[in-house]
Amino acid sequence: MSSLAQPLLPETAPFTPEQRAWFNGYLAGLLSADRLIIPGGGPTGAVETKSLLFLYGSQTGTAEALAGRLAKEAKKHGFAARPVSMEDHAKIDLSKETRLAIVTSTYGDGDMPDSAQVWWDLLKSESAPRLEHCEFSVLALGDTNYVKFCQAGKDFDERLEQLGARRVHPRVDCDVDYEAKANEWFAGLMQTMGGSEGNQSTVSNAEKAPDVTGYSKQNPFPARLKTNQKLNGKSSIKDTRHFEIVLEGSGLTYEAGDALGVVPTNCTEFVQEILDAAGLDGEQAVQTPSGQEKPLRLALITDFDLKPFLTELPASGTSAGNLVGKLRKIQPRLYSISSSPKAHPGEVHLTVGVVRFEIEGKARKGVCSTFLADRVSEETPVHVFVHPSPGFKIPQDLTAPIIMVGPGTGIAPFRAFLEERHALGATGRNWLFFGDQRASTDFLYREQLETWQKDGLLTRLDTAFSRDQSEKVYVQNCMTENAAELWAWLEAGAYFYVCGDASRMAKDVDAALHQVCERAGGLSPEAAVAYVKNLKTQKRYCRDVY
Repeated sequence: MSSLAQPLLPETAPFTPEQRAWFNGYLAGLLSADRLIIPGGGPTGAVETKSLLFLYGSQTGTAEALAGRLAKEAKKHGFAARPVSMEDHAKIDLSKETRLAIVTSTYGDGDMPDSAQVWWDLLKSESAPRLEHCEFSVLALGDTNYVKFCQAGKDFDERLEQLGARRVHPRVDCDVDYEAKANEWFAGLMQTMGGSEGNQSTVSNAEKAPDVTGYSKQNPFPARLKTNQKLNGKSSIKDTRHFEIVLEGSGLTYEAGDALGVVPTNCTEFVQEILDAAGLDGEQAVQTPSGQEKPLRLALITDFDLKPFLTELPASGTSAGNLVGKLRKIQPRLYSISSSPKAHPGEVHLTVGVVRFEIEGKARKGVCSTFLADRVSEETPVHVFVHPSPGFKIPQDLTAPIIMVGPGTGIAPFRAFLEERHALGATGRNWLFFGDQRASTDFLYREQLETWQKDGLLTRLDTAFSRDQSEKVYVQNCMTENAAELWAWLEAGAYFYVCGDASRMAKDVDAALHQVCERAGGLSPEAAVAYVKNLKTQKRYCRDVY
C-alpha cells in the first residue's frame, strides 16, 4: 500500500475530524504523482485537461438537480464533468481540481444551505488552502423577496477569489424563475472554459418542451381537491387547513419527506383593485411570460406574481404594458407533504397555514394559501407537481430512533414520517416535539397523535403551547428541559429532524441542540459545535426549513 494511503496529519493535530479528513486529501494530492487516466490513452495513460467539477449546495433539491443537469450538458461540450455535493467535501481533492463551477442556493435570509455549511466553514478558516491553480464561476439561486438575495453564492464568489482562484466568468444571481439566467451562465461558462461546440441544447430546453404525457414542474398535473378541513378550534386566531388532493391518473409518485409544488391563481378582488387604481378595464391584450397573448385581467389572475403590489398599487394612467412589464412570472409554492403514499395511495395531503393580514388598513391575503382555502372547489383543478427532497428522509435502518421537532405546520412531514414508519413496521423509537399557541384550539392532529402514542408508535410526545401560561414556552425549551434523555437518544444513534420557520425557530432549535450537547453531554462549546457538525456529516441532522 502506498504511504499516501496513510493519514498525513496526526490525530493530535489541532483540527476537527472533518478538517483533518479534508486536509489529508488535499495534502495527499499535492504529494501524489497520480493523474486521471483516460480509457484508451495508452499504457501510461494521458492527462485529462478538461475536468470540471460542479460543486453544489442545496437545501430543497433545486440546486442539486440543476447541477446534475448542467454537468450532463457539459459532457457534450468535451468536459469530464461531474456534480458533487458540498457535504461530500472530504471526498474532493482540490489540489487536482482546476475548474470549479459552484451552484448554490441560499436558505432563509442569507444563510448557507445545510449541505454547504461545513465546507464553507473550512473554506473561510485561516488554514484554508490557496487555490491559484483553480478557475471558477458561481451560479447563485435565490429569491428577491429576501433582503440578502443570493447571499450564499456571493459569499462563495468572494471567498474563492480571496483564496487565489481565478474568476473566469462573472457570477450570475438567479431569482426563483432561474432557467433563462442559468442558461446564459452555462453558455458563458462553456465559452470561457474552452468547451467544444458540442450539443447546443441547454438546461431548460427540455424543460420548455416537456413530455406532455409526463407531469412535472413544467407540466403540472390538474388535480382535484378532495378535502379542505380547518384544523384549529373556533376561538383560535389561526387558520390552519388540512388538504387532501387526488393524484389518480397523474403517474406522480412521492416519498415521505418530499414537497408538493402548487401553482396558484391570484385573488380576483385584488386584481380588480389593481385595475381600478391604474384606470384600466382589464380587456387590453398583453403578453404573458410564456409568450401567450391574453386579456390583461386574465393574465393578472393566472400568469403574473402580484406580490410587489402588496405595498403600492399602480398609479392612475399606468398602461397595461408598463403594468405587466414590472412583474415576474407567477411561481409555484412548495409545501411539505403531510402524508405517506403507503397510508394514502393515490392521494397527497398538505398542512397549510392560511395567511391573511392588513397593510395600511387594507386586507391582504397569502396567494397560494388562500387559493387553496377559498378559491378552489372540487370542480377547480389544482395544478401540482412533486418536488423531491432527497436530504429529508426517514432512516433506511428501521431500528434507528428518530427525534422530530415541528411546531405549527412544521408537523407536516412528521405526520408523513410516522405514517411511513407504521406502514413499514419500523421498530425504532419515535419522539415528537410539537408546539403552537393553545392546546385547546391549536393542537394539530391531536387525536391521531395521541392514538399513535397510546399504540406505542409515538414513543414520546412533548408539547409546548406558548399562550397557555404567563411565560411563553416553545419547543426549544422542551428540548433543554429533557436534555439528558435527548442526549441519550443521540448517543444511541438517533436522527434529528427539524421542520418549520427558518428565521427564528430553526435557529433557536439549533442553539438548544448545542446546549443539550454541552449540558447533558459534558462537551465544551467547541466540542458541541464539532458534535453537531458531525451529525450533519452523517446525515443525522436534517432540516426542512422555509
